[in-house]
Amino acid sequence: MKRIVLTVTTDLVFDQRMRRICTALAENNYEVLLIGRKKKSSPELNKEKYKQKRLSCFVEKGAFFYIEYNIRLFFYLLFIRADIYCGIDLDAVLPPFWVSKLKGKPFVHDAHEYFTDMEELFGRPGTQRIWKWVERIIFKNLKYGYTVSDGYVELFETEYNVKLKIVRNATLLGNLPENKPAKKTILYQGAVNMGRGLIPLITAMHKVEAELIICGKGDIYEELIEKVTKEDLSDKVKFMGFVEPDRLIDFTRNATVGITLFKAKGKSNRYSMANRFFDYMHSGVPQLAMSYPDYKKFNSKFEVAKLIDDLEPFTISSSLNHLLKDDGYYNRLKENALKAREEYNWQNETKTLLGVYETVVKENF
Repeated sequence: MKRIVLTVTTDLVFDQRMRRICTALAENNYEVLLIGRKKKSSPELNKEKYKQKRLSCFVEKGAFFYIEYNIRLFFYLLFIRADIYCGIDLDAVLPPFWVSKLKGKPFVHDAHEYFTDMEELFGRPGTQRIWKWVERIIFKNLKYGYTVSDGYVELFETEYNVKLKIVRNATLLGNLPENKPAKKTILYQGAVNMGRGLIPLITAMHKVEAELIICGKGDIYEELIEKVTKEDLSDKVKFMGFVEPDRLIDFTRNATVGITLFKAKGKSNRYSMANRFFDYMHSGVPQLAMSYPDYKKFNSKFEVAKLIDDLEPFTISSSLNHLLKDDGYYNRLKENALKAREEYNWQNETKTLLGVYETVVKENF
């Protein structure tokens, strides 16, 4: 049984992609250790089929957090056993990469983002150059890796001549409840940060007869609560904070419409495929999404979303009302979602994931 150690900077509890990946590996005869970080606000770890370890840091954000965490991670990895190292995204990739070289073990990279062109790095050229330097170190001789979308594959192949496999953030295929509540609800799930379309979405709710539920927290969480109070929308917009995955699925299945909106301020956003896009689809929930390349490509095969080109409140409100009031259109998207989930699901994505690690084992052991 080969031991795979995977590293992230999240606190593990709310990281659904890593839960799926590590569970799939553990169920297929790998010993798995997932390493993340523990914050002061972190809840207790859930019991999983794989081992988990969280490292505590004195600093919880900013450049000094990344420096401290990576140093702690490096020394932790140095003194534990692993057959395969996997670094997820650039913020947790150097320690497993360097330790794999020191110990002569294979390294795998999982790119959840096109990290060097994320919106958070705009206006910070010095920071952007540092992450680009990290990216070049990793991709210069990368042999094994996977990412989440066709767009990311093309970006990495164009720049580094490295073709990654695609392991989408697709949801586990499961049974659906027979009936939904009659109350119309609009659901946003994910990080509550700038660029996610949440500010214009709240403004749009003045002209939408439904309830907006926001599951998640982030940099503008308190700002949004103040906006809702100021605009007298407290009866229409509800904030749930962080919701654990096992409970979040109930919100998703009971939603009328899902929200997958964000600005394409960087290539990371423009060419992404968000977890929630698949979560809504798997619950048979039509959604409002952006007309970016991978979403347009998906929608041309299975029309599961109403796609929009901008984040103006009028565009959002009119599009939501179309979804909520046109029963024929809504039901068509719903039926397409139920068809699409049969093809795009975690059971199928697992085959690609396992194929990557089977190749690593075959070529190195």
